[in-house]
Amino acid sequence: MTLSFAPALEQLETLLNEIIMLLPNLVVAIIVFLTCYLLGRSSRVLAQKLSDSAGRQRSLGIVLGRLSQATVTLLGLLVALVILFPEFSPGQLVQLLGISSVAIGFAFRDILQNFLAGILLLLTEPFRIGDEVMVNDYEGTVEDIQTRATTIMTYDGRRVVIPNADLFTHTVTVNTAFDKRRVEYDIGIGYGDDIEEARQLILGVLGRLENVLQTPAPDVLVFGLADYSVTLRVRGWINQPTRAETLDSRDCVLSEIKQTLPAHGIDLPFPTQQILFHDQTEETDGDRTRQREGWPAGKGMVPQPRTNSHLAHTRIELQP
Repeated sequence: MTLSFAPALEQLETLLNEIIMLLPNLVVAIIVFLTCYLLGRSSRVLAQKLSDSAGRQRSLGIVLGRLSQATVTLLGLLVALVILFPEFSPGQLVQLLGISSVAIGFAFRDILQNFLAGILLLLTEPFRIGDEVMVNDYEGTVEDIQTRATTIMTYDGRRVVIPNADLFTHTVTVNTAFDKRRVEYDIGIGYGDDIEEARQLILGVLGRLENVLQTPAPDVLVFGLADYSVTLRVRGWINQPTRAETLDSRDCVLSEIKQTLPAHGIDLPFPTQQILFHDQTEETDGDRTRQREGWPAGKGMVPQPRTNSHLAHTRIELQP
């Protein structure tokens, strides 16, 4: 029995002839693809430069550059396939992608949703890298905005990765969206104190602090009548409303008010408690037994509040 390699040689010869016939088309297809690939890289660089010149975020230029490069490269690949295989048409590929896109959409729904939300966030720019934002229970500085998620660093040094879909559909508070921000503090004074005098003293404090703006002018309003004090709301505007600036302003304002008001006889009341321990002794008047004034009649803990215009006292008496 002898082996014959003639059929295999014929098939190999046929294959070589087809390759030789396709060689010109293959060369042209490779040239077209490489040209489109280089154009895609150039379009990516151009998109980044245009984004930077327009003052947009750097992440937006990167994303748009990648999208433009992928689009031009894909177009070059389709043209190369048509040149290499004349019977192939882009419509067939589009039809195939249309059939499979349903399955792909269900499989990668969350990824596509976050990707589209990231593109919209980069285009609309409700916040930028470096802004201080508050999202749900998290508050911090925006570190990076990517196509899938946005990362923020909290004030206690933690990194939080938030999906872009959540940022696009939920409320986001941008603390540094504007150059100025109003801060407010509540101060309590005694009921016997002069409200107008206290107001002028507080306004004087705000007027001599450098980190409090005078335009718009600060103000002091009577905000409430509490149990033991009259509540004054102090409001003023500051520049660069970062968390650090806000805390510094709060420290300066409250420290100066604490030093100024008592120095001019304005009280800063606070509640106190007085606890008395006794054996429930009684005074007798003839045949009658009289309870001491201000002492409870029964056993146990009975609060007896006593207030004046400056201090609120709570008297708690413990009896056996």
